[in-house]
Formats: sequence, structure tokens, C-alpha cells
Amino acid sequence: MKAMKNGGRIWDPVSECLGREELELLQFTRLRDTLERVWRSVPCYQQKFRQAGIVPQDVRSLADLSRLPFTTKEDLRLNYPYGMFAVPLREVVRIHSSSGTTGKPTVVGYNRQDLQTWTELVARFMTAAGVTEDDIVHIAFGYGLFTGAFGLHYGAERIGASVIPMSSGNTDKQIMIMQDYRSTVLVSTPSYALTLADRMEKMGIGPESLSLKVGLFGAEPWSEEMRRELETRLGIVATDNFGLSEVMGPGVAGECLYKGGMHLFEDHFIPEIIDPDTGEVLPPGSVGELVITSITKEAFPVVRYRTRDITRLDYTPCSCGRTFVRMAKTMGRTDDMLIIKGVNVFPTQIEEILFQVEGCEPHYLLVVDREGAMDVLEVQVEVNEAIFFDEMKKQRAFVDLLEKRLFSTLGVGARVKLVEPSSMPRHEGKAQRVIDRRKL
Repeated sequence: MKAMKNGGRIWDPVSECLGREELELLQFTRLRDTLERVWRSVPCYQQKFRQAGIVPQDVRSLADLSRLPFTTKEDLRLNYPYGMFAVPLREVVRIHSSSGTTGKPTVVGYNRQDLQTWTELVARFMTAAGVTEDDIVHIAFGYGLFTGAFGLHYGAERIGASVIPMSSGNTDKQIMIMQDYRSTVLVSTPSYALTLADRMEKMGIGPESLSLKVGLFGAEPWSEEMRRELETRLGIVATDNFGLSEVMGPGVAGECLYKGGMHLFEDHFIPEIIDPDTGEVLPPGSVGELVITSITKEAFPVVRYRTRDITRLDYTPCSCGRTFVRMAKTMGRTDDMLIIKGVNVFPTQIEEILFQVEGCEPHYLLVVDREGAMDVLEVQVEVNEAIFFDEMKKQRAFVDLLEKRLFSTLGVGARVKLVEPSSMPRHEGKAQRVIDRRKL
């Protein structure tokens, strides 16, 4: 482990600070091994490669990666539950899956080496965020088939930190435990962290009564405005991390203390940015859909997996000394993206606007409907008591302000509906931000 000038540390400086030429050579070697593995052991990839007229030996450089077919969530569902595994089931020591809210869940497996790799990668981004062996890590993710809780749990233990496996729910008890056990690191979704902050304020508990220093938030898109809100209300440094169960779980990428994007661990994953409509690989710096190829996973490797996450990659050097590409905060997902009157709208864009207006609470819901042939977007937002119980004329002026700002930023009109404080559901896991009634 290497200490940095800004007080941060690097968990694995040999790997995390590789030169680009050395890194690309390592990537290619591991890519060829992965392609041979799936060609030999996974019927879905055998079929895909044959249909594309390609075999692993045809991949002679990293540039040839774009010749390979994509893997989609539909491929995983069609091969439910174990058809995408590249090792016999007797070698699989852990099984996780997605929530399966839209049909069958996607099932992923890990052998012993995969679990060791996963643990090391989580230790990397937790260290980058400032977690040390002296910390007490409070995990408020739900334990179960969801990968988040277990990934952060074992990563924190690998660092040597103390872990409180609190799981989700029971907000009052969460706060009591954080106070009494002197938790220094909070692991949760950003929306649940806001729920904790709301409840603390109602209980008259200020951030100074806690020992929290760091927040590790992931599992859903969140804005810079929400980061500032969390840092102020909880008295922490809030960092972002990225992962998805189909690729690894948490541990694909994470921010360092400079917060200039999440370092994506390129010695284990090869990222690409594509045009989500055409599938064309876009040049560095472009905004598009993230595609990931795993190059060290043994039980469940994926080749060119379409994440549906919209982001961009930054290859410029980071002041922390890590050389991996940095991934910008996800703007949303191609399948969560709203198209309103032909305009692409992401919930995080709206969140940014709402958080900038004094009087708005950090809880909102987007309701999309169709009136005749026209799409209509309604933004329901909680406001503080001073706004909600103000005279109608001032409320109308407040609504007009919000609607003008939304139109100026989005390029499409939205109706704003003010709702009273604490009236919206608080979320223990991922927040539901959108109701699209056009599909009903």
C-alpha cells in the first residue's frame, strides 16, 4: 500500500499505476484467455462467435475487440439460470442474482478465485475513498442475492476495517447503531442516506453527534448536487462507486478523494463507449453507453456486455497517481431514459435543477403520461413547510420558477406539483424516481 500526498492511499500501487503500454499488453493477454474460456465452455458464446464468423484466434489486438458480438441481459435471461457459467457448478462457491423485477432474474456465479478478485477490487475503491484499517464500516445495503452488501463487506474486511453488517431498514435503529458503535463509514444507496439524514433531523440529531467521516454510495445514479447535500447534512466526504452484478458487483470502478471520476479497474475489465442506437464504438471522451468485457472472471465471464449505463471515459492522468481511465458519474440508463416530445431526459438532470432551488427537499417523483397524442411530464417535488404553507400567489411564483428552469435546461416543458414535507415514500434501497404511464 502506498500513501499519497493528499492523505489518500493506494491499495495496490503496482497494478493501479501501470503504464498504458504495459496495461494494454496485460489486457490483451487476459482477453485472449477469456475468449478461449468462453469458446470452450459456454454454448451461448460458441453460437454468437460462429454467427459473427469469428474465433478467438482471430483477435490479434485490442482493436479487434469491436469485431466481437455484444452480450445483453436478454442473453442471460435466455440462459437462465446456469447456462452462461464457464465452469462446472461444483466449482461455483457463490451465486447472486439481480432483483428480477422484469421477469426472470439474471444469475451470476463466482468460484473461489473470483471471490478473491472481487474482494481485492472493492478494497481498491474503498481505500481510494479514504477507508483504512482503523475505520468502522456501517453497511446499510440489504444482504441477500443483491451483490452490494457482500461486496463491500468482504472488501472492508480485507482492508482490516471493522464491519457492522446492519443491512437495510429500521432507520431509527440504524441511527442508534451509528451513534453507539461510532461508525465512521456509511455504505448505502444515496437515496437511503438522504432518508437517514431526514430522520436524524426530525429526531434532533446533528451530524456532530456521529463519528461518520466517509460515505460510499452506489447502486443508483446520483448528481453532484446530491453529493453536496449528503456531505453537508451528514458531515462526510461522499464518494461514488460503480458495479453491476452481471460484471462483478461493486468493484468495477470507484472514486478517489479527488472526485474527478471513478477509476475503472482496467486490469480486470476492458471498457468501451458505444452509440446505443448503432452499436458503433465512439472515440475517447464521447458520451454513450458503457460496454464492459471482463478479463479475469472465471466462473461467469462476459464479453462486450451492454450495461445500458450512459457515461463517458476520461483517459487524462489523475492527480492521485492512478493510471486507470476514469468513468464519469452515470447520467442514467438507456432503458431509464425518458423521451419527452422527442427530447432525451434523464432523472439526474432534473435532480440537479431541483437541488439548486432553495425550498426544494431532496425527494421527487417524475410522472410521465400521454394526453391525446402529447407526452406530459409532471415533476412532483417535496418542498419545505415555509413554501408549502405559503400563500397561493407565492406558491405559484415558486412553481413558475421551477418550470422555467426545467424548460431552460431540458428543452422541454414540465408541470411542477408541490407536495408537502415528508409525504413521499422513503427508500431503503434503490429509489423509484419515475412512473411512466404511457406504457400502461
